[in-house]
Amino acid sequence: MQTAAPPTSSSRAPAGPHRRPRHLARALALAVAVTTGAAVVPPAAAAPPRAPGPAAPGLGTNVVVFDPSMPVEQIQQKVDEVNAQQIDAEMGTQRYALLFKPGVYGTDENPLQMQVGYYTEVAGLGASPSDVTINGKVEVYNRCLEGGGTSNCLALVNFWRTLSNLTIDVNGAGQDDCRGTANFWAVSQAVSMRRVNVTGGTLSLMDYCTAGPQYASGGYIADSKTGDVVNGSQQQWYTRGSTIGSWSNGVWNQVFSGVEGAPAETGFPTPPYTTLATTPVSREKPYLFLGRDGKYNVRVPSAQRNSSGVSWDEGPTAGRTLPLSDFFVASPSSSVQEINRELARGRNLLLTPGVYDVARSIAVKRAGTVVLGLGHATLTAVGGAVPMTVADVPGVIVAGVSFDAGTVESPALLRVGDRHGRQNPGKSDPANPTTLSDVYFRVGGPHVGKAEVSLEINSDDVLVDHTWVWRADHGVEGFANDDERWAVSTGRNGVVVNGDRVTATGLFVEHFQEYNVIWNGEDGTTVFFQNELPYDPPNQAAWQHDGVLGWAAYKVADDVQRHRLYGGGSYVFTSNDPSIHATRGFEVPVTPGVRLHHVLTVNLSAGTIDHVVNDTGAPVDNSNTGTPSYVVDYPVPAGT
Repeated sequence: MQTAAPPTSSSRAPAGPHRRPRHLARALALAVAVTTGAAVVPPAAAAPPRAPGPAAPGLGTNVVVFDPSMPVEQIQQKVDEVNAQQIDAEMGTQRYALLFKPGVYGTDENPLQMQVGYYTEVAGLGASPSDVTINGKVEVYNRCLEGGGTSNCLALVNFWRTLSNLTIDVNGAGQDDCRGTANFWAVSQAVSMRRVNVTGGTLSLMDYCTAGPQYASGGYIADSKTGDVVNGSQQQWYTRGSTIGSWSNGVWNQVFSGVEGAPAETGFPTPPYTTLATTPVSREKPYLFLGRDGKYNVRVPSAQRNSSGVSWDEGPTAGRTLPLSDFFVASPSSSVQEINRELARGRNLLLTPGVYDVARSIAVKRAGTVVLGLGHATLTAVGGAVPMTVADVPGVIVAGVSFDAGTVESPALLRVGDRHGRQNPGKSDPANPTTLSDVYFRVGGPHVGKAEVSLEINSDDVLVDHTWVWRADHGVEGFANDDERWAVSTGRNGVVVNGDRVTATGLFVEHFQEYNVIWNGEDGTTVFFQNELPYDPPNQAAWQHDGVLGWAAYKVADDVQRHRLYGGGSYVFTSNDPSIHATRGFEVPVTPGVRLHHVLTVNLSAGTIDHVVNDTGAPVDNSNTGTPSYVVDYPVPAGT
């Protein structure tokens, strides 16, 4: 294993092309075939564990609840078994939630050191992150794809993991000199770290202990406390509502909002920091916890405006507590008819880990309904269905749920609000926005996928707090070439926003065939946007419209008068035909109320984006691969 010293606060990781290697599909096809078995229960230890109590009914075999009375060796064995199954299962079907009751896990001499694979949630069951302490580590390393797992090591496809509501007291006892230097969290899209308190060591978002290239393409932190953070090779990252000790460097686009200790954006783009003192609109994700009576509850945080710092350092996170008995606990065997009947009765919905085939919409109609997924619960469209619809009502929360397109085209995968007409007053509430937290979308990958639009927002006053909307650039569908992918796994737009006063904090949207994002509503705000344009247009003729080459990543409708975007990037890698151009990365009306702050384009090694926004900004092409073209503010201030 090649080792290297950790990057220092003055270091800058190589800003080379961070595209996802095209050869992954074949390797992943082999990996998935051997990593989709059922969970294995470890043999009994000398001191038998205390079994989960009766207050956790019906959560299923893929929710594993640990108690601090269990021997560390037994816990280690179980988490290692889950990781061994999930570490290469990028396109697999198993889903897991590993939940820890309040207490301390691991000792100074015998720490609990976990690795987290695909579709795995690791969470504490305390009311506060300090109620559960992992004396050890919770980590994600690079995947080494060549040389028998010794070379071509990167984190570019380390997707779909969740870490929340606990303290990591970093302990590298027994690890080598490099691994012992940090808690490694080398991840990319669809990975969230929320309500995590990292003490006693460094948090590194890059795995610098493996052979190169060590690239990473994440990610998201919210409502967390850390000491020193190594950004390393992370080409973009968004941190919201947190407290940090230091941040080491930046590559292309690092955005902070409401983060105590965040670096200033002075000198942008060197370093490429975008820093807002507060987050305009925020709401922390609901979380499962054990009450003092040993029963399970869900804490539903309240929305905040202009917030900063963590929500839990001066007492419980503001909000309401719902007993688990208020939820219908669904499994993949539950019918949509049964789910809708329980929702109509006024119950909330808890989706246990698994893949749900959905042939008619799960209809959320009641204001304030909470839909919470555990372990990356996934709703797959069947027969062209829209897997979930949310009515024009305030305060609905959908969190921790993934949506997959099916083989028959769906008009949308998640629709919020009525698609016909505008809102009537009183159907939304700025103080209680409908909120989507850690909600992910996929078109293609494990199977052919087709969806006109992935996320359609028609309601006013909606908050999107961390989403990855992905038309897959690789997978195990068996396509002969990318031309076939372009024609078969189809997705016109990733996100379409028709409602007013919609806010997105952490918006990742990639590879759609026309505009990746269309924003038609007024008073929209995005804090952090990341995009890759589609890799697979067969030629320029197939990817142009109305005399414009390609399609912009982010389109604000021509009649919109007020819109804000802070920290946005669009990247190009047209691998089928490197001669393809996109006229621009961002397309917005030229009006004083529409303003973009810190936007960029990058060439990843094929294709050209001629301008950053409208007709402003230098081109990126094969002559400047990996070097961004930046526009600091748009419209460009007079005299600059």
